[in-house]
Parts: sequence; structure tokens; C-alpha cells
Amino acid sequence: MQSQTTFTLSFWVNATRIKNNQVSVFARVTVNGKRANISLQRKVVLSEWDSNKGRARCNKQESRLLNRYLDQVKNRIYEAHDQLVKEKAFICAQSIKARFLGEDNEEYSLLTLVDYHNTQMSESLSYGTLKNYFTTQKYIKLFLTNKKIQDIYLSQLTFRFLVDFEKFLRSYVPEDHQKQMENNTVMKHIQRLRKMVTLAYKMEWIDKDPFIKFKPTYIKNEREFLREDELQNIINKEFEIERLELVKDLFVFSCYTGLSYIDVMNLNEDNITFGIDGGKWIITNRQKTHNKVKIPLLTVAEELIQKYKHHIKAKKTKTLFPNISNQKLNAYLKEIADLCKIKKNLTFHIARHTFATTITLSNGVPIETVSKLLGHSKIATTQIYAKVVERKVSEDIGLLKAKLNIKKSKIN
Repeated sequence: MQSQTTFTLSFWVNATRIKNNQVSVFARVTVNGKRANISLQRKVVLSEWDSNKGRARCNKQESRLLNRYLDQVKNRIYEAHDQLVKEKAFICAQSIKARFLGEDNEEYSLLTLVDYHNTQMSESLSYGTLKNYFTTQKYIKLFLTNKKIQDIYLSQLTFRFLVDFEKFLRSYVPEDHQKQMENNTVMKHIQRLRKMVTLAYKMEWIDKDPFIKFKPTYIKNEREFLREDELQNIINKEFEIERLELVKDLFVFSCYTGLSYIDVMNLNEDNITFGIDGGKWIITNRQKTHNKVKIPLLTVAEELIQKYKHHIKAKKTKTLFPNISNQKLNAYLKEIADLCKIKKNLTFHIARHTFATTITLSNGVPIETVSKLLGHSKIATTQIYAKVVERKVSEDIGLLKAKLNIKKSKIN
């Protein structure tokens, strides 16, 4: 169902194109701030037009006829809008104009599709995911500008268009930094475009799927996580600066719960309850997937909740922890990594990976349990961490073999 739209209609004249003291009359349809002008094929003497009322102000026969015609146009445009609402069709300024003019052939453009998708999904997608779609929208617009076109009809989407878009993304250098997109970032933008085009195909806006022959090429990257000694270095480090101490505690809390940044920030007392074992559990819904997660509180995590129970900032927001932006948090984590002599690119999401590997899987927690704790929809997602643990086991056994060989050589 389409989100509520703001629809207005007004009449105006183009005073910049006056001829013989007469100007052309237009109807302007505006939907959600975007407008479409309709030429009414009528003219009026400029001095006889009331721009505030959008009507001819004179009592002449010509003025009365024009105003009567404007009333008819108004009724027809409102009728066109009502028809689209009843049909549950996509409502925009151009679709109302097309219905009014009898040109309603349902020929939708790429940018219309993107706008429609982002409007429709504004309530069902998380803020972070929706923000990624807006970023993809930005690159689509940049690509069209690069091709020196404003938009393209969905019927004109081809395999060649997708290949060219991929090439554009790979070669594009953002203005805010000099680093080009990595392969997987390019594929994510292609993936989002594909989801939007699939939506158009399901709604029968297009007859064929241009992605049918397109094969995405992802490069598998292992998840970065902290070893037990690295995590202990952070836990044991005490900071006199309050902001660093808070960020350290938030990071460690995530390492022992597996919760993402936004899920930690949203926690409140209602999320803490007693579980089936009589101990304290966190029960919440992941903002990204809306999947419910139930996490028994480990001692370290429970102590951190108690630490901030009476914190003035946490009380103000009615959350378990004082709120801090993700950008600042990750910036401060870089300072913590330097002070703890950790060479890895420390981000808050590494805490979630650390929970999956170092805290749970490495300590014998079954992968099915870890999958539930992380709120994964598919166990295949969790198996990525299992492979990391297997590699760690392989490295540890390799070191053990080397030590045993040294001992054996000494005996011989």
C-alpha cells in the first residue's frame, strides 16, 4: 500500500511569455513536492488574471467562460487522482497528468521506480538499510548525468545498461575521499538496483527482467574479529577520559552479547527479563531484520549494565547506556586500538564478530545456538564464522605440530 501523499492543484499563467497582452493558462499538479504542468490551451489578458486566486477576475463573458472551464478541469483532475487511488496505482504528478490527458500507458521511468521503492519501504526497512538505498539512488542519478540523460524508461533497461553502470561505479572516485569502491561495494549497489527492478517486474511495469543474464561477482572476505588476548587487553585497559571509557564498555558489552550498535543503543529496562533458567536475559528485536533475539546475560555484560544504571545521560534517554553516534564511537575505537596496541581496523561491528568467534564458537557453543543468539535468519550466515574458527584451529594445530617437532628433534 502506498504511503500517504500530499496532492495539490493550482492554476497559473506564464507571464514571461506575453503576446498581444495575453498569457497562456496552466494547471499545476503537485504530489509530495514534485510537480507537473498541464497546458490548458487557453489564454487570458494578463491584467485580468488574479494570481492569488488562480482565476480570471473580470466580469466579462470571456472571463466567466474561462473560470467555468477551470472548474471543469479541476473536477477532472481530482477525478483522475481518485481513480488512481481506487486502482491502488502509483500516484505522482506525472501519473495524474497522464490520466487527465488520456496518455495513461503506465510507462514508468527508472527514477520513478527508485522514488516509489524508497517511499514504499520507508516504514519496513531500517534507517541504516534505507540510507544505503538512498546512496544507491545518488549513484544512479550520477550515472545518468554522466550519460547526459535525465532519466530512462524501464522498458529501455538492458543488459548493456547494467554493465555500463557497473563500470561507472568501479571507476568513480567520490569527492569526499580518493578511494574508489571495492568490488563488494559495487556489487551491493547493483544488488539494490536489482531488488528495485525485480519489484517493477512483479508489478508488471516491465515485460522482462534485464538482470536475467547478469551474474554478480562477490569476493569472499573473512570476518575480522579480536583474539582472546586482544579482547583482554581492551578489557584490562582503564581510561581516565570518560568518552573512551564509555566506548570501551559499549564495545565489550557487544563482544559478550553479539548485539549491533543500533540494537545496543535501543536497549532499555523492558528488554531485560528473567529467562527459562531463572537468570537475566536480553529479549529484543534486531532493527535490521526485525528478528527476535533472546540472549542470556553473561557476567561481564550484566556488570556493565549495572555500571551505567544510574548514569544521568542513560536516565535522560531511558536506555541502558548513554547514547553516542556510530560515527563518533568508531572514531574513538581507533584511539582505543592505538592505546591497546591493536593493529586491526577496530570498528564496533568487530565486537559482533568477536562474540560469534572468540566468545561462543571457540568455546564449544553449537553453531545452531550461535545462529539464534545472533538473530540470523539462515544458519548459512553463521557458518561464515565457523569457517573462521576452523582456520584458527588449523593455525593452532600447525603451531602445536611445530612445537612437537622441535621437542622430537631435541630428543633425537
